[in-house]
Amino acid sequence: MPTEDAPAAASDLLAPQRPQRSLFGDILDWLLVPLLLVWPLSVVIIWVSAQNIANRPFDRELGERVQTLARRVTVAPPVSNILRSRVSIDLTDTSAAILRRDQSDTFYFQVLGTRGERVAGDRVLPVPDEVPVVDGEVRFRDDELDGRAVRVAYLWLPLAGGDDAEPPLVQVAETLDKRSQLATEIARGVMFSQFAILPLAVVLVWFALMRGLRPLDELQRRIRQRAAGDLSPIDERAAPEEVSPLVAAINDLLARLDRSISAQKHFLADAAHQLKTPLAGLRMQAELAQRDVDGGDAKSVKRSLQQIARSSQRAAHMVNQLLAMARAEDAGEARRVQPFNLAALATEAVHDFVPRALGKGLDLGYEGPGANDPHAPRVVGEAVLVRELIRNLVDNAVQYTPGGGTVTVRLLPDPYGQVVVLQVEDNGPGIPEAERELVFQPFYRALGTEVDGSGLGLAIVREIAERQGGAVEIEPTNPRAASPGTRVSVRLPMQPA
Repeated sequence: MPTEDAPAAASDLLAPQRPQRSLFGDILDWLLVPLLLVWPLSVVIIWVSAQNIANRPFDRELGERVQTLARRVTVAPPVSNILRSRVSIDLTDTSAAILRRDQSDTFYFQVLGTRGERVAGDRVLPVPDEVPVVDGEVRFRDDELDGRAVRVAYLWLPLAGGDDAEPPLVQVAETLDKRSQLATEIARGVMFSQFAILPLAVVLVWFALMRGLRPLDELQRRIRQRAAGDLSPIDERAAPEEVSPLVAAINDLLARLDRSISAQKHFLADAAHQLKTPLAGLRMQAELAQRDVDGGDAKSVKRSLQQIARSSQRAAHMVNQLLAMARAEDAGEARRVQPFNLAALATEAVHDFVPRALGKGLDLGYEGPGANDPHAPRVVGEAVLVRELIRNLVDNAVQYTPGGGTVTVRLLPDPYGQVVVLQVEDNGPGIPEAERELVFQPFYRALGTEVDGSGLGLAIVREIAERQGGAVEIEPTNPRAASPGTRVSVRLPMQPA
């Protein structure tokens, strides 16, 4: 038989399924992707570090050449206030050739006087763009000469006392061929080892993950080897510390499943026991009716048939209550939660039980807003289940109240507008305080009652109320009376304004 949920189920089947995630793959991605992203950055850092390392010895050598050249420069004091200090250099051609000699790079040198004039060396060497500082310290800078990058070491020489002219400048420059070659060799050596280490690191990460996830495989193997009925808890100490919360959650689920299965077994056993009595009565009455038919006793046949009708009615009532109990326990029944008019359900239940109440001589009434009252309380929940709740409460009250009694169904609004209180009260024999919690158990019947019942009514009421987010409370109507009566109050959440 088609249902409303069939199209939704079909659409779920036709919808594309999300690929199943792999914990091993996720961890491997989070380990290897950063590693592969950091590797190019490490190459850049290695190249910069290699250049710095390669610059140090050549800068030291270049600084020594500048100092050697500066020692050959003489700054003579001025002979008068008008003239400036005279700068001269003791440098032969052989010394200049030695100063420029190198197998790989080209060297340049320059000596400038107090007026910026060239005293010796190359003219094309650029002058540093900074304020001269005479402190005897060799300075370095990167510059460009004839389209080639050069490294320059320079030094300002002190003047004779009293002279405020520009200090002489001595500088030596060299091209960067040796530096680049050395930096390349250093970087190549380091990066070659990285190229060898990277695949090894990937393999080690792979095997580390395989070994790290092995306890999960072991846990899976132990669970798969369990028997279908084995719901004993899993040993948390045998699992890694990180997996212990998962194992604890599984143990909690197993415990709840064990309790649920035990309750179902107990429920089925009680249901079979309760159904056995009316079915046995039906069989016995059928045999009696058959015997009376053979004997020609019409009155006995009629009595047997009446008893068969009562027994079948009792069995049908119990089956209906068992179905209501199963429906109340089914979480899938609550998936269509919507607001509904509680007053309409209450008045409908009262109208349905009026003939039965009149036949028993009971005064069955309703107090509260009418079904068409715009201010009637609206409850958020499953209307079918709440209707079953009200019917079970009224059925219990009518069944256990003796003739001439009173049964009242009442709706009381919450002053804060959060819940609505449904009350069903009677002036029957009442329920002893010690049994007010026991009557909510399936198939339990209060002691001392001779009413023919199944013991499922209040169990269904509590199950439905809790499923709707409500609560049930039992109290006597008149505690000091000989028949204290019973008042069952059910609080259900109202629809928000």
